[in-house]
Amino acid sequence: MIRSANPLAQEPRYELITRVLRSNIRSGTIPEGFVLLEGPIAAVMQTSRVPVQSALRQLLDENLIHRFDGRGYLVGSGAQPVVPLRRDIRDLPLDIPAEVDEALQTRGTWRHVYDQVEEEVASCQIFGEFRIVETELADYLGVSRTVVRDVLARLQERGLIRKSASSHWIAGPLTARTVSEKFQLRSIVEPAALRLAAPHIRYADVETVLDRIGKDPAISSEYLGDALLELCIAQAPNTTLVEMIRSNGLLLSAVDRALIGLGLPRDETTIEQYHTLFDLIARHPIDSAAEYLRDHLSIVARRYLARMKIVAVISETGSFSPYLSPV
Repeated sequence: MIRSANPLAQEPRYELITRVLRSNIRSGTIPEGFVLLEGPIAAVMQTSRVPVQSALRQLLDENLIHRFDGRGYLVGSGAQPVVPLRRDIRDLPLDIPAEVDEALQTRGTWRHVYDQVEEEVASCQIFGEFRIVETELADYLGVSRTVVRDVLARLQERGLIRKSASSHWIAGPLTARTVSEKFQLRSIVEPAALRLAAPHIRYADVETVLDRIGKDPAISSEYLGDALLELCIAQAPNTTLVEMIRSNGLLLSAVDRALIGLGLPRDETTIEQYHTLFDLIARHPIDSAAEYLRDHLSIVARRYLARMKIVAVISETGSFSPYLSPV
């Protein structure tokens, strides 16, 4: 596959969408009180709703938008009441930088649907083993079998699916052993990467995260986990190690979002531990922070398994996408 010369073409779609919305909110082009809806945003960005959902969660974590008693999100922190402004975002003179627009338009066709399939495939694994039917996936997405094979190859590369002995694509099941092994790997490599990253971390960014934790009672563990990875661990000067960490955490992150989507509450204790961890990093005793990270991951693993057990007793899991067939 030929890579685009535009470096932004390699960024996740939700990051590009977040960048556009953030800029237009801060400039006032998307005014305070404007109601943001997934569908119209997806139409503007020519993408599925999944990366739009991720972008809106990011903006919510940044306190640029807030929930309200209605569909969608309202622009603004919510500190003062505003009258919801219901207009089509496509009617606004959005500023979309040329390089971002090019990245959104030139990514391969498979990338336009990959985020959605990744989320659905990862989430279903909580409930057992599923076969992915290529023809039904193509019909579901409205794309060719060639595009579907590109998507499935990427999912296999990232360890989310596998080929069975009969050459069927299989997802799951996500077992306690799988989760334990992934967290065991995290406890080995992430503290090591944090130590390597120490001289390259921008500690002002860490202080910003600490400030947000203190001011935002609704801050999410997902945001803090992403901040730890991107601002600290990913600064390690070893791209192979960082990519391994990203890939290993992919399934865990997607499943965690699915658990929250099923109604499980946010984990307050984990957020408190992130606060302690960022505080250690900010004060630069990196060995102490690395050891605390290892202990933190051990605790998170036990909680993760406990949350999965809660879901295991749910008899009605809702409908899965039609291309996912329980084995």
